Amino acid sequence: MSSPDTSETLSPRKILIASGIALAVGVLVLLVAILPAEFGVDPLGTGRLLGLNALSAEANPFEESAELHRNDYVEFELGPFESVEYKYTMDLDAPMVFSWVADAEVYYDMHAEPAGLGEDYAESFEQGNSESRSGSFHAPFPGIHGWFWENRGSRLVTVRLYASGYFVDSTVFRDGGDFSREIDPVE
Repeated sequence: MSSPDTSETLSPRKILIASGIALAVGVLVLLVAILPAEFGVDPLGTGRLLGLNALSAEANPFEESAELHRNDYVEFELGPFESVEYKYTMDLDAPMVFSWVADAEVYYDMHAEPAGLGEDYAESFEQGNSESRSGSFHAPFPGIHGWFWENRGSRLVTVRLYASGYFVDSTVFRDGGDFSREIDPVE
């Protein structure tokens, strides 16, 4: 096996040609792959073709909140054909993680009312019959956001709600009245 001859010195012309080729390859890689994948900039359209645009972080995933983080737990007993509504006061895009569970199937409606516009402008997001639901929610507008539960069965049902997020307070709508409830921030 022969080893390469290292005694030959490269001419300045060969060094410039090699450097120019390396620079051209580097610029090509930058335009074809790095800019679309890292920064969402796709000057040649190759990021779209190769699926690299999906890799870019177009927005900073960190969000700061003016509200304090709160945890809430509440439970309601519903007799046959009784209902309750429980809503949080939330600002635009305020996040909340929730989980509710009932010891029998209940009808539920997750909905919200924009601040100052009243129930004529209520928007429903999910309704159905279930024993539990969990997920996350971002308030699409400032106002009150929450659930209506109704026991359509013939025995007593307990509904338990666990929530964590950036809400100010909550209101219980039951028995013809509404009752505000302060929720302490997490310390």
